[in-house]
Amino acid sequence: MKFIHSDLGYQEKGAVVEVTLTGSAANVRLLDSSNFQNYRSGRRHNYYGGLVRRSPARIPIPRSGRWHVVVDMQGLRGQTKASIRVIPAAALAPLPEYSPKPLEPLVQPVVHETDYSADGVEASTGEYDVFISHATEDKDEIVRPLANALVAEGLRVWYDEFELRIGDSLRRKIDSGLARSRFGVVVLSPAFFAKNWPQYELDGLVTREMTGEQVILPLWHRITKAEVIAHSPSLADKVARSTADVTIEDIAREIAEVIRARK
Repeated sequence: MKFIHSDLGYQEKGAVVEVTLTGSAANVRLLDSSNFQNYRSGRRHNYYGGLVRRSPARIPIPRSGRWHVVVDMQGLRGQTKASIRVIPAAALAPLPEYSPKPLEPLVQPVVHETDYSADGVEASTGEYDVFISHATEDKDEIVRPLANALVAEGLRVWYDEFELRIGDSLRRKIDSGLARSRFGVVVLSPAFFAKNWPQYELDGLVTREMTGEQVILPLWHRITKAEVIAHSPSLADKVARSTADVTIEDIAREIAEVIRARK
């Protein structure tokens, strides 16, 4: 069965998914990651939504996590196209009640400058809980959702999209992030072992592990143990999690538990 799929990534509870259909009525399902895998495999699954005859349809996000939207024509005739967007919870909340105050003399405003990255995430100048080492090819599917999920767990995350800005020295920024991070999540994949920069980051983490610290937390993505052994037997010996077996949310939760236990 053909279907339209949109991976929404990590979303906060209270946000609303808006689906606009063009054409026939269709089934619209909002699913978490595990239920999406069940849907795609033809197994029983739980979802939010249903048959949509008039659009736009708005479905609230029931809890924070990674979410997917699926539009299909199961049991229906015709064709449809879908436009999908997420409305943040803050955009739906009413403004604070206005309370008029007496006019005060005009004074020179005090401007507090805060350093922000290109994505609007406040740039940190202190220590990080975790450094994410990865290949660019894995960013959309795994790494960006994982970074957001770790932030949602309350961790301080060094992730290139949070930290790097135009004109930065890549080597210096990475060296700084590696030196100031307590742990390194390494997303091992075929693309990871084919690239130079991920190998550079891994070398830095391995150097720190030589002091006896548990620094490296490996994550396997679209790669087998045999392939990891072929590239790095020492990494293959570490207990790892595979994205084929565990959801991003569960991986982030386990990483957060490990890091908090070492504080």
